Amino acid sequence: MTNFDYDLFVIGAGSGGVRAARMAAAAGVKVAIAENRHLGGTCVNVGCVPKKLLVYASQFSSDFQTAKGFGWDIAPPVFDWNNLLANKNSEIQRLQNVYADLLQGSGVTVMHGQAQITGAQTVKFGDQSYRCQRILIATGSRSSVPDIPGKEFVATSDAMFALQSLPQRLLIVGGGYIAVEFAGIMQGLGVETTLCYRGEKLLRGFDDDLRDFATQEMRKKGLDIHLNSQIIQIEKTAQGYTALTDKNERFEADLILYATGRHANIEGLGIDALGIALHSNGSIKIDQHYQTNIESIYALGDVANRFNLTPVATAEAMAFVSQCYSDTPKTVDYENIPTAVFSQPNIATVGLSESEARKRFQQIAVYQSVFTSMKYAFSGSDEKTLLKLVVNQENDRVVGAHMVGNDAGEIIQGMAIAIRAGATKAVFDSTIGIHPTIAEEFVTMRTPIRS
Repeated sequence: MTNFDYDLFVIGAGSGGVRAARMAAAAGVKVAIAENRHLGGTCVNVGCVPKKLLVYASQFSSDFQTAKGFGWDIAPPVFDWNNLLANKNSEIQRLQNVYADLLQGSGVTVMHGQAQITGAQTVKFGDQSYRCQRILIATGSRSSVPDIPGKEFVATSDAMFALQSLPQRLLIVGGGYIAVEFAGIMQGLGVETTLCYRGEKLLRGFDDDLRDFATQEMRKKGLDIHLNSQIIQIEKTAQGYTALTDKNERFEADLILYATGRHANIEGLGIDALGIALHSNGSIKIDQHYQTNIESIYALGDVANRFNLTPVATAEAMAFVSQCYSDTPKTVDYENIPTAVFSQPNIATVGLSESEARKRFQQIAVYQSVFTSMKYAFSGSDEKTLLKLVVNQENDRVVGAHMVGNDAGEIIQGMAIAIRAGATKAVFDSTIGIHPTIAEEFVTMRTPIRS
């Protein structure tokens, strides 16, 4: 029998890697985990958690204005970026400590630094080589910037969480989650913000009504959005930076943020020498068991590029451990995964978009409601809320729920349970709403707008 130093060696201590390491250790497996940056990975350090804290901070500017209509006489508020940054850093440090305690408490050996896979069952860390029965790659992804003249002058999302001061003028290039979320954050914090995207609509992959509606509402808040516009060159000037587009537009900014996508984080792992199969975009190819083309090496989370969300990575980790170390193997169902974009206004969705449903089913019905929330009754704000349901008419099942508006992420979480449970439109209609709420609109839409 072969002697191993570790039964499982995990590379990457983000959400997926930590969950896999802890669950495996709890099952009696001897586990080591290596991380070359921060415990908690992107989500905890330069992703979901600090981003949501910045979102909360940026929403107060709008709330202060809304409060006046409800009788609050508020002196002009003063925002302190350095205070927010210090509080954010303290919270991230607390979470890093939590992750360290969880790993150590589970009996996992934690290594801080770069690990390299040198063989099918060998990992090198520093001057040491370890024999490992299984190796799990969970190194996530990193921001990528296209190769254009002046790319050395741009910032990526990581840098936005450590700015020494806020810029007066910000140009954001991109049209996905990160771009629209930072656009709302910076606009809400008083930064003159421009969003430039090469496509016809923001948020590719979302329902078209949501994409159009969200863009309209973001523009109402003062965000300067330019679509069908591609940056071809960036120059440094005495006043900051100038970005030139293929339409001969020129954008002046003190800071340029590129949020144009992310690539699998595989540098330094020894992937090429081992011959681990990759997709054309550089992510690791895996089968339904998270196994690469090398039997003893596995991958999950963003580095495998299946569905790049933190809860999906943790679900994959639990499935991986169950398949390798238990008698009751589990799988991840990638259908009907809910997601939210913490833009302003908030966007959330679960299930099929209208266009996806039309391709899959012969007959569908679309229900939609657009209205002004009671929150803005006295504010003079023209901000609207959109709720939408997509129904398969063949069996009356609700196959998609979509929302743009306050607390969309909180509300759609409940809709996700209903859709996964197979709820029909008749079930929605027979459910008594909570009045007065935004969410009650999901159970009071009776007449389809399209079918």
